[in-house]
Amino acid sequence: MTTASEPRWRRLEPDERREQIFVRAARLFGERPYADVSTSDIAAKAGVARGLINHYFGTKRELYLAVIRRAVTLPALELPSPQGSVSDRADVAVGWFLDMVLSQGKMWLVATSEGIGHDAEVEQILFEAERKSADRLLDAFDVPRDEPGWDELNAFVRSFAGMVKTAGREWLHRGELNRDQVHTLLHKSLVTLITDVFPTVEKAASTPG
Repeated sequence: MTTASEPRWRRLEPDERREQIFVRAARLFGERPYADVSTSDIAAKAGVARGLINHYFGTKRELYLAVIRRAVTLPALELPSPQGSVSDRADVAVGWFLDMVLSQGKMWLVATSEGIGHDAEVEQILFEAERKSADRLLDAFDVPRDEPGWDELNAFVRSFAGMVKTAGREWLHRGELNRDQVHTLLHKSLVTLITDVFPTVEKAASTPG
């Protein structure tokens, strides 16, 4: 039975508390330079004791690297049935991606600008994230992992990702493009990549000698 004396708050589960810290940290890292964000700032925003940050993430740097990793790694993407046209599937993929970027706020801009400068650890995270994200995009368009020229296809997708980053900055940072314009640019480019470039690479990879 519910009574007026029962507390109106509930204790968060560890995963929920960890995610709360993560989200607040990502927001702060997106708004301020890395050096200007302290674990005390993050704890205050998350409403937790500073020790919990160390418990869940270790140091501030480890938390920052985790934020970078999530910001630049494309989650698994589910597209409509393969029977749908490439154009329709690409349209869904681009729209889903732009929604994801918006949900991250300024952190995506920070992460795709290579974080805190020429940092070998950050650069390795970016490289691994780009490769993994390219794999996931190829998976989403049902390209078999044993397809001839997979490594080349992955490299083409990573090259496309360079344009994605630039277009995102023109939209979110400089305001020179709006979302519809970015969507059109990425959609048309992705369709061309899949329908025109991929078959050429696959044919060359499967041709003997």
